[in-house]
Amino acid sequence: MRIGILTSGGDCQALNAAMRGVVKGLFEYNKDIEIFGFKNGYKGLIYKDYKQMSREDFSGILTRGGTILGSSRQPFKQMRVPDENGLDKVEAMKKTYYDLNLDCIVILGGNGTEKSANLLREEGLNVIHLPKTIDNDIYGTDVTFGFQSAINIATDAIDCIHTTAASHNRVFIVEVMGHKVGWLTLYAGVAGGADIILIPEIPYDIDKVISAIEKRGKEGKGFTILAVAEGAISKEDAKLSKKEYKSKLADRKYPSVSYEIAAAIEKRAGVEVRVTVPGHTQRGGSPCPYDRVLCTRLGGAAAKAIIDRDYGNMIAMVNGETKRVPLSKVAGKLKTVNPKAQMIKEAKMIGISFGD
Repeated sequence: MRIGILTSGGDCQALNAAMRGVVKGLFEYNKDIEIFGFKNGYKGLIYKDYKQMSREDFSGILTRGGTILGSSRQPFKQMRVPDENGLDKVEAMKKTYYDLNLDCIVILGGNGTEKSANLLREEGLNVIHLPKTIDNDIYGTDVTFGFQSAINIATDAIDCIHTTAASHNRVFIVEVMGHKVGWLTLYAGVAGGADIILIPEIPYDIDKVISAIEKRGKEGKGFTILAVAEGAISKEDAKLSKKEYKSKLADRKYPSVSYEIAAAIEKRAGVEVRVTVPGHTQRGGSPCPYDRVLCTRLGGAAAKAIIDRDYGNMIAMVNGETKRVPLSKVAGKLKTVNPKAQMIKEAKMIGISFGD
């Protein structure tokens, strides 16, 4: 059996752990299995940039962040568009697959990666997808690997801000990753004790945000911490068309929404505001124990699916159990936070404001 493997899109802490799980599971089944690792995501598959790998290559990487294969972003929208030399990317990937006589290719990545994996499935290739993203926005699985590790880092950032915010009686905004969904901001905000949490799924009213800050002041609390997702959006902007909103963002004079919110609070509430952006630290470092366990399970389940020759699936975690979910049913779908979710209601019960 000959298996290809690649990691695509943004990196995260547990990619190596997931690959290790797959490979160890396969070699336990058959020591003669051949593994071909494609470098830098789909680029390696397109341009036939790969290396044959041994079991030893995947040893000792359970705790290592990033990806030993490298990664790159290859937008799904561009997959059908020839490269600068006129190369048909899809046909090139298929040719690499067949030239190597692969039985299956294991693809680790997020939503865009999953859509491209499904495209390859539709083109007749045997594919297994493992759901990776710190955003936790892949439909069909309860959790993606990388999510919990990122929660830990974002929470730690909020924890560290608490002491300086309290010392100086300031309003602090911690900007958390997440352009389209607010899972990471929600969990880190609750875990870090943020007073206000702003996520894309719940458009905020700046007046409500300022009211929440002033309410804390009247209660004798001199500081306020806001956990703000990169993609947080005001109620006014949420009414705009995608084209109108994109145009407005192009003309925005602030680096991000957090700075825009900070300026509005300072101007209208007369309080001092500071912005902290943990940025790519949220994707870095070693995977947390939860993600190590998750990836070991998902990797082992992926190996079993390959051994069973049950292809065209994403290996998901549903209700604490691994599950094979057909790519045809989940590719292209986004898992968003339900504004009416029990967790939101419970957070509001203890006084957390969502600016709505």
